[in-house]
Amino acid sequence: TGGHTTEILRLLSCLSESYSPRHYVLADSDKMSEAKIRSFEQKRAETFSESQFSLDRIPRSREVRQSWISSVVTTLYSILYSLPLTYKRKPDLILCNGPGTCVPVCLSAFLLGLLRIKRTIIVYVESICRVETLSLSGKILYYFSDYFIVQWPDLKKKYPKSVYLGRIV
Repeated sequence: TGGHTTEILRLLSCLSESYSPRHYVLADSDKMSEAKIRSFEQKRAETFSESQFSLDRIPRSREVRQSWISSVVTTLYSILYSLPLTYKRKPDLILCNGPGTCVPVCLSAFLLGLLRIKRTIIVYVESICRVETLSLSGKILYYFSDYFIVQWPDLKKKYPKSVYLGRIV
């Protein structure tokens, strides 16, 4: 809530208007990020008059300090909630950077690809604050993403599938 949103909006600010429409997926309990996204998109609309975006909410897959056992249940619930959303949106690309909300969405998109319904490219950018170890989301999505970007050279050494581009946010 907040930090990941700031990072992803920095990345999006570098993208052309061809990445449109943009569909943001937020945890249902995340109030701060919606305001940041709306502000970002309002500024973007000043440059790109045809700018389109939408906001969707899903149940939070894991709260901070939530037990591992109950996290499995809430994550499964979030995946079930994400499947119809992902099927409806059928994204070409998912760009995500670590909040737990991205895991159910990415796994739903991965499943749609396995079922040959829609192939989605998943690009995961590990947060800049992850210097020596991956986040829990990163540890999961390392195996499901098409591109896994890290911002520190030590992570590239530990995770050979990753792509090190330097600090990009």
